[in-house]
Amino acid sequence: MNVIHKVENWGDKHHPAILDILRIVLGIFLFLKGLTFMQNMSYLQRIIEDQHLINLSSFFLKAVMYYVIFVHMTGGILIALGLLTRLSSVLQLPIVISALFIINIFRSEPNTDLWLSIFACALLIIFALIGSGPLSLNNLLSAKDQHNTVG
Repeated sequence: MNVIHKVENWGDKHHPAILDILRIVLGIFLFLKGLTFMQNMSYLQRIIEDQHLINLSSFFLKAVMYYVIFVHMTGGILIALGLLTRLSSVLQLPIVISALFIINIFRSEPNTDLWLSIFACALLIIFALIGSGPLSLNNLLSAKDQHNTVG
C-alpha cells in the first residue's frame, strides 16, 4: 500500500463532523472570493501589480487573474460539495500561500485579511490530506457505486 492510500485511509477514519461544516464554509468563502474578484477585476489587477515583487507582462497578468478567479470559483464549489476535495485544495494552495506572503505579510499597510488567509491556508492543507469526509458528494457517489456493484 503506497503512501497516498495510507493517508487516504487515515483521513477517512479520523474525520470529525465539524470538519465537514468547516469544509463547506471554506468552499463557500472561496467561491465568493472568486466571484468578488470576477466582479471587480481591476481590484485584483491592482493587488497583483502593487506588489512590485513580480513584473508580469499584460498577457501573463491576465492569465494569473483568470487562473485565480477560475480556481477560486470552481474549486470553492467542489470543496463545498465534497467532490474532488483533495485536488481542489491542492490547486487552491498556491493562490492562498501567495496571498498570505505577498499580499498580507510583505505589505507596508496593515491588512485585516491576514488571519483569514492563515485560517484558509491551514484548512486547505488539512483537506488536501484528509479529503472530503462522510458528509460529501464524493462519499455519496462512492456508496452508491458500491451498492450497485454488490447488488
